[in-house]
Amino acid sequence: MTQQDMSADDALADFTIRDITLENVTKKVYLAGSGPAVIVMTEMPGISPHVARFSRWVRDAGFTVYMPSLFGRDGVVATADEGAQVFRKACVSAEFRAFAADESSPVTTWLRALARLAHQESGGPGVGAIGMCFTGNFALTMMLEPAMLAPVLSQPTLPLDNPAGLHISPDELKAVRTRLDRDDLTVLAYRFAGDKFCRAERFAAYEQALGDRFLPRVLPDTAANPDTAPFFTTHVTTPHSVVTAHLIDEAGQPTVAARDEILTFFHHRLTPPKSPTP
Repeated sequence: MTQQDMSADDALADFTIRDITLENVTKKVYLAGSGPAVIVMTEMPGISPHVARFSRWVRDAGFTVYMPSLFGRDGVVATADEGAQVFRKACVSAEFRAFAADESSPVTTWLRALARLAHQESGGPGVGAIGMCFTGNFALTMMLEPAMLAPVLSQPTLPLDNPAGLHISPDELKAVRTRLDRDDLTVLAYRFAGDKFCRAERFAAYEQALGDRFLPRVLPDTAANPDTAPFFTTHVTTPHSVVTAHLIDEAGQPTVAARDEILTFFHHRLTPPKSPTP
């Protein structure tokens, strides 16, 4: 993948755009690549050049990327004010229950349907998904869909007002735990040590609920890229976005190692086993 300027808007020209209607709701989805499907859910304040870059890494690793537009303007580097407006709008949206503990956001129903569709279209053993920041918890709820095999939670932020809260209902959480045990699956999760939006209490709550099926990764704050876009500089004042805005794209960096571990995780769960040679 060629280097791109992360400070400039991204035209997303190498993605195919589809309007996909599921559960009587239509959303724009950006697709690229071939192979088993991975759903990349954007962080705040939308599909930034950093989020698109991560999707391209997934594409280049041999997967079909489904990147739904959930909020914000696609491809832009949002100003601090615009990003704050997107955040406020999402917080009061009926699709997102930003302050709700023990309850999943309604948009996860649509995302589970997207996982079913992506599996039908792309084949393979199943589907992977990564949520980031505002969407960080969603890949766990999506495990209620049988096609989902590889969930990644990157700096899961909801609920906003409860550091130890889990953005999933107790019944759903129990069902997910049962499935993880039954199908021998795991959940990968990432955060920076000093992240004020995704704190240690949240990972502790996940570990208590999911046991050794939850695989936490905590990166040192020194691993975060200090050169960020205006929204992050103004409103996200601690290390936060592990594989996007705060990733340092250099060999040997902990954030690059995290990215590579995620891609390996997808390969392990989603790549069909090779038939033995006769």
